[in-house]
Amino acid sequence: MRTRRFAHQTLSRGGVALIDLHTHTTCSDGTDTPRGLINAALSHGINVIALTDHDSIAGWPEAISALRGDIELVPGAEISCLTDSGISVHMLGLLFDGTNTDLLTMLEQTRDDRIPRMVKMIELLNNAGIHVSMQDIEEVMPHGATMGRPHLADALVKRGVIASRDEAFKSLLNNESEFYVAHIAPTPEAAIARIRAAGGVAVIAHPCASRRGETLQSDAFASLVAAGLSGIEVDHRDQNGDERAMLRTIALELDLAMTGSSDYHGSGKLNTLGECTTSPEQWEKLESMANARRVMRARDK
Repeated sequence: MRTRRFAHQTLSRGGVALIDLHTHTTCSDGTDTPRGLINAALSHGINVIALTDHDSIAGWPEAISALRGDIELVPGAEISCLTDSGISVHMLGLLFDGTNTDLLTMLEQTRDDRIPRMVKMIELLNNAGIHVSMQDIEEVMPHGATMGRPHLADALVKRGVIASRDEAFKSLLNNESEFYVAHIAPTPEAAIARIRAAGGVAVIAHPCASRRGETLQSDAFASLVAAGLSGIEVDHRDQNGDERAMLRTIALELDLAMTGSSDYHGSGKLNTLGECTTSPEQWEKLESMANARRVMRARDK
């Protein structure tokens, strides 16, 4: 049984494996390098960690090279999606084949579409008397990062417009803000189809995070399941107790895996590694849906 491998790991918090399936690095909008992420995970006693940069797998090689001890790396990416009604959805693709051309093309197109979106947001802010430029954003972005709103937030912080990323998203940059601009992106169903065709599993990230703005309704999950959805990120700091309870009910009714994740961004957000985790039983269920075992360990390098 796959669960037996946890018996050979240094377990934390009462002997339970710590499994965190949603994190970011400097290859998107996090502040830790991929190597720094692995180091941080080791220091927090994490046993299994997924690297899910926005629309990018650029951090995989460095993270793999940093593996040591018994920690396991789950390769992944967080794909930015839009429903037909314009609701922003983030789909975690885990355990997929990183050489799959169709999926890599989708990630590249989604990254490219972020630039005109940022230009429009800058224009809206400037028109409102809030001065920031694309050069300001490029100066705060790590080399090779996927451009996103957190980098715009960092630029606003550097210019003294706002105090922190967190404050920026609570006021200027949330989905309900007059400065928010949606970008061209695949539908959640299209992203799920590409992930599954690449042999991976698809987990919808924080689908009811009401603190972020408009969220999915419960009846929206039927089409996602039909497309091949594998799991739901239930435990996340941006979902309250009632929202988590509703998602657990949906997951049980639809026989979907239930995950908990930190959505760690380093010092860019308040989220800390392991603050929400996935149970070994749910992780085993999720991993069994992939067409191959792609978890990486130090001894696999």
